Amino acid sequence: MSYTKRIDGRKFDETREIKTKVGVVPRADGSALFSFGDSVAIAAVYGPKPLHPQHLQNPEKGILRVNYDMLSFSVAERKKPGPSRRSSEISKVIEWALSPVLQLETFPNTVVDVFVHIIQADASTRCAAINAVAMALAHAGIPMTELVTAVSVGKIDKTLVVDVIKEEEDYREGEGSTDIPIAFTARSNKVSLLQLDGKIRPNELKEAIKLGERVCKKIYHEQKKALKSLGRKI
Repeated sequence: MSYTKRIDGRKFDETREIKTKVGVVPRADGSALFSFGDSVAIAAVYGPKPLHPQHLQNPEKGILRVNYDMLSFSVAERKKPGPSRRSSEISKVIEWALSPVLQLETFPNTVVDVFVHIIQADASTRCAAINAVAMALAHAGIPMTELVTAVSVGKIDKTLVVDVIKEEEDYREGEGSTDIPIAFTARSNKVSLLQLDGKIRPNELKEAIKLGERVCKKIYHEQKKALKSLGRKI
């Protein structure tokens, strides 16, 4: 069985409307907004600054510390405020996705703190968050070899789609749905994150990665455009 038409009318390889903006939190060292349609992420960067307690410091380089959270009003049914197991997991996922491009060797014993909040959620929030964090780090002037871009690739029945929405996540007819958040380094096109929720055949996974890579090049263009508007070199 094939998924013949998307709920919101998009093409299978089409994202929702993308919005990008940097400098959205004036008192942060760097900040950015990134949205896929109704999934909106805001990231704020503080640092590098001395890491406390001292026993957590790395004398060889600084560390990235991410705090991801969905605000209580971001979803239809009010979310319980504060950290959760899911938010802690996604915080680590974002750190893993961004760490390969960061050059923190010149900042030993320090931490770069990133706070990323989902102010409105309609699936694909971790990918929106990764894109916002990458932009915020660049805006803060944190040394990076390149940006990171992310998108969710879904398999619904036998059809691959990008930038999954909540209704597609919940789709359960036929073979059901599979969600694959994937992130790439923008220039070298290396996978910096690949997660899989559901089932997919090896050949379909290869197709999903190629599809994600192609779409992430378009996302990178939007990130770059927002940063260049403030004179940042990418």
